Amino acid sequence: MTQAELEEYLVALDEVQRVENFGYSFFFVGDDHRMPFVTIANSDNEFDNVSNLNREGVFRVNIGIKKETFKGLITEPASDSIDYSVLNTFLPHPDYAKQYFVCILNPTGSNLELAKQLITEAHSIAARRFRRKTETSE
Repeated sequence: MTQAELEEYLVALDEVQRVENFGYSFFFVGDDHRMPFVTIANSDNEFDNVSNLNREGVFRVNIGIKKETFKGLITEPASDSIDYSVLNTFLPHPDYAKQYFVCILNPTGSNLELAKQLITEAHSIAARRFRRKTETSE
């Protein structure tokens, strides 16, 4: 799946809004753009260059999931010893693992299907958060 196809998949989910900034695509539920449930990056920048994203066609999907899911998927915490440039492998996000974000470069095969499941979970979390916020502000 290409980055464009994955982005089409994301924006087809309920109430998803896409915002581009700092070379990233941010995906939010609703118009509260404080916490994306997924981000996609496809190039290095001065603040984020651990994944060697300047390679042709390489992109990183970052997904915010439940704590339990994160702990079941990631066995070692983020560290300097992790090779964040490896393709099609779920890793703790290099900066946001403490917030239970995982990342994967160019997911394919069974990892693509798992990425879609994790995106659905992340979307559900964000939708609940958005509904709570809108209900309390009414």
